[in-house]
Amino acid sequence: MVLRKIRFTGMSDLGGVLMEPLRVMDLFAGCGGFAEGFRSYAYNSTEIESAFESVAAVDIDGAALATFEANHPSADAMCLDIEDFDPSPFVDRVDVITGGPPCQGFSGLGKGYWDDPRNSLWREYIRVVSTIQPRFFVMENVDRFQKSFEYEGLMEAVRPGGCLADYTLVAGLLNAADYGVAQARKRVILIGTRRDLGAPVLLPVPTHTRDVSRTSDGLLLFDPTPLVQPWVSVDAIFDRSARLPIEGTELPKRLSAAGVPGPFRTSELHIGRTPTALSLARYRAIPPGGNRRHLSGQWARIDGRECYLSTESWDKHHTGSADVMGRLWLGRPSVTIRTEFFKPEKGRYLHPKEHRPITHYEAALIQGFPEDYLWHGTKIGIAKQIGNAVPVGLARAIARAIHERLEIGTGDPGCVAAR
Repeated sequence: MVLRKIRFTGMSDLGGVLMEPLRVMDLFAGCGGFAEGFRSYAYNSTEIESAFESVAAVDIDGAALATFEANHPSADAMCLDIEDFDPSPFVDRVDVITGGPPCQGFSGLGKGYWDDPRNSLWREYIRVVSTIQPRFFVMENVDRFQKSFEYEGLMEAVRPGGCLADYTLVAGLLNAADYGVAQARKRVILIGTRRDLGAPVLLPVPTHTRDVSRTSDGLLLFDPTPLVQPWVSVDAIFDRSARLPIEGTELPKRLSAAGVPGPFRTSELHIGRTPTALSLARYRAIPPGGNRRHLSGQWARIDGRECYLSTESWDKHHTGSADVMGRLWLGRPSVTIRTEFFKPEKGRYLHPKEHRPITHYEAALIQGFPEDYLWHGTKIGIAKQIGNAVPVGLARAIARAIHERLEIGTGDPGCVAAR
């Protein structure tokens, strides 16, 4: 591996020059969205393979961890509950900790019970960070996290006397589409920088924008001539999938040595479903960009009888999610890819033109995973891995912010203050 020397400003403990990749530990690692984004970041692709190296990963989901390990074989992959994880052997062996504690407990999609036990997992994340004391840590979560008691607890932890008092924390709501991801996915990103390293890493400046007439959507930039491009649409992804025939409804019959289904390349995930006659009639009745509301008053002859395509519930509710049974738009980024993207009744997950839901392959590409990424698990399990992942392009932007902060020092033009 050939690496550029990275200059440091105000970091006497590093001796001014970094000769090796920054070592990254993934907590709640999942299939490796964070890790893939960090690995794929290269300051100069002709001189550096990666400025970051995955050295450890923790997750309780064995199939997801098998996916992680298949793509990051040098990492120490540990399948266990984070409450049982002893981080002490990794002291002085990790530079960056990343992770997104499971968010279902306070997700806007859930019932919002603040006492959900899944909400306490962020404390385990903090426990690991406070023990290892990495140079940086990155936490990702849903937008509602900033309004939770857990977020207040995290803010308390970085105040004087807190278990993370040695860190400066920057937080903000980022949209993956602003970083070249073909998906409008908003997530809270928190970046912690150890105080002895000087000025903190700030949030990455958007490289793409919905409104190309404005500079990074009106954000204050330190670079007077930023290169901001329009949002990336899903068009190229569906152009690619159109050239790959859907091969049945099942994954190939393949098991790893550990007995886990797989590995499957991303390109092998282009599998379909077997819709009911009613579902297929609904798909056919929904126009480009349409949704459940276009089914109101529509009938179709199915198996010799007339069937109403809408439902009483859909007809009754004129408000609420208009994305149910919706088609993705061409010319725009996708909506947020969730764990049940293969069910159009769960959101805007119909193909823009074809009468079917998007496939696992298309969802993985929307999340930014490469064609040759290797996956382990069942169809439902892999869908969960894809939907829960941090978009690769967003993770890469965060990696860039960390790397450029180290190289340039304070006043980094690749970052913007929290908002």
